[in-house]
Amino acid sequence: MLLIIQNDHRVPPGVFGEILREIKIPFRTVHPYAGDALPALAETPAVLILGGYMGVHDEADYPFLIPLKRFIRDAAEAGTPLLGICLGGQLLAQVLGGEVRSHQCGEKGLQEICLTTAGQSDPLFASLPEAFSAFAWHNDSFTVPPEALHLAISAACPCQAFRYRNAWGLQFHPEVDVAIVESWSAAIDPQGVHRSAFAAAESAHAKLAGRLLQNFLGLTAGAGNSALSLPLPSAKVESPLPPS
Repeated sequence: MLLIIQNDHRVPPGVFGEILREIKIPFRTVHPYAGDALPALAETPAVLILGGYMGVHDEADYPFLIPLKRFIRDAAEAGTPLLGICLGGQLLAQVLGGEVRSHQCGEKGLQEICLTTAGQSDPLFASLPEAFSAFAWHNDSFTVPPEALHLAISAACPCQAFRYRNAWGLQFHPEVDVAIVESWSAAIDPQGVHRSAFAAAESAHAKLAGRLLQNFLGLTAGAGNSALSLPLPSAKVESPLPPS
């Protein structure tokens, strides 16, 4: 069973949850911010770690981050397939020895994500174009941890993705839908510019989410988790970016 760790009630699984239900992949969502205990690592075949409004350094205000960091470090070192998104990626980067910098390289809205040479051959990004549009919403950013591979960049944020063994960290948010974008941006974007831009790209963004999730589930199957290996459509994702 896939474990989803939701760190904030405002940052749900979104499109990922919809896809998992549609293709009947069993998953369990735990909410450590609400007091849920993390399961034993031996009972966790694969992990998806979502974002949150807090930062990795905010342990005093969010003490659940302390055991969560231990869990993430142990999972990464054990080779458990793990995908961290935004805060999830920042937590992964920190426990592996990378630096998470507050209020640096922040992004809001759709961004052009460019794969590095390593990213172009990484199985998580299989069938994706070298450049694609993805939604970002972060103030902090991470550096590539020691021994990790640098997989993707954007103009404003030099590390959008990395891999360490079977663990991947993403800075962007493939899982969002238009309702999530609207809820995040309402306070700072009363004209709905971010929502409108995302709505126009939502179909392509959902295909991106589906492909990344399919690739991740395929990797968990490769690690011996056959229960997580049901296929998604195999069509290549086309870049929603306009031609240069």
